[in-house]
Amino acid sequence: MSKQKNKFQMLIEILLASTKLGFTSFGGPVAHLAYFKDEYIDRRKWLDDKTYADIIAVCQFLPGPASSQVGISIGMLRGGLLGGLVSWIGFTVPSIIVLIIFALMYQTFDLGDATFIHSLKIVAAAVVLHALIGMGQKLTPDKPRIAISLVAATIMLLFPSAWMQILIIVGAGLLGLKFFQDKAESKVQPFSIRISKKLGLTSLGTLISLLIILPLLNRISDNPFLNIFDIFFRVGSLVFGGGHVVLPMIEREVVPNGLLTADEFLAGYGMAQAVPGPLFTFSSYLGTMMEGVTGAIVATIAIFLPSFLLIIAALPFLNELRKRVSFQGILMGVNASVVGILLAAFYDPVISSSIFSTADFALAVILFGLLNIWKVPAWLIVLLGVAGGYVVQLIS
Repeated sequence: MSKQKNKFQMLIEILLASTKLGFTSFGGPVAHLAYFKDEYIDRRKWLDDKTYADIIAVCQFLPGPASSQVGISIGMLRGGLLGGLVSWIGFTVPSIIVLIIFALMYQTFDLGDATFIHSLKIVAAAVVLHALIGMGQKLTPDKPRIAISLVAATIMLLFPSAWMQILIIVGAGLLGLKFFQDKAESKVQPFSIRISKKLGLTSLGTLISLLIILPLLNRISDNPFLNIFDIFFRVGSLVFGGGHVVLPMIEREVVPNGLLTADEFLAGYGMAQAVPGPLFTFSSYLGTMMEGVTGAIVATIAIFLPSFLLIIAALPFLNELRKRVSFQGILMGVNASVVGILLAAFYDPVISSSIFSTADFALAVILFGLLNIWKVPAWLIVLLGVAGGYVVQLIS
């Protein structure tokens, strides 16, 4: 009984700590990792700095939201598989609630033509450009990787589709395998976690099975919730590069198919910048716009489920993979293609749906400067962007 009580207390402790972070972690994945270090390592001493760095390295190798995966991993180390789930709930639910409420307000009050909605689209342009520059500096530091990025962007602009993105990522990985192995790190820190290889293989098998079965079921069914689950599960399984890459991946799935308009899509993306927690909770807004609160729950579970399955599958094996130069080379190529995909998305739908006048462009430039040069936090950029939108409206 005492052991069960201690485990329950540990889960409550994880929930309270992660919920605190869920309400306060503004600023995107890099900022989230700083918040995690302050709370989990410096304050609570749950891990040492080396273990924390190893966890971050592991999660950078996986598709999906890196900061969420780090939080889930810390929860698993602290409280087992259930601890990982509790950690995710605390960190994610606050922003889920806010985005669901925003979507319901958008539908109820017909906010499509509201000034603040257009302002949020301009905010999205500034934030995506900031993310694009930051990722480009980190992931395309040399001419070969810049070339991969530019080719990926060109192909995406000429042949926009979700499947084309997958082909680009696969092709870039093969190029990385051939050309980038000599750039791999020679010494990689070892990593250990108490998850059996059998459980890891089972988790991987579940992920692969769902990726195959869900599209087949969706084709023979007209159930809207199955369609939502299929779309968001596939996106959560294949998005490399973090939350901002969700933008083009999901946009190609929902806007051309008429599930949302481009305006509705970008309004939600702009609003997602204003809330703390992972950007993948953008799915909660989209699900609500498609099928109400139930759609939000289905979309949110679907997009985050691959993160759980991938972490459980990867951790028992990733220590060995990280030592292989071939694996590091593949990831270098993949990451370069991600920059190109984001560059294409910056033009369409971001710029094409948000910048309609010189005043819009001027506001976007100001917001980008505040974000990129003066390091103003993203949540404040949202507030300034909305206020600036109303100022532009008054003087126009």
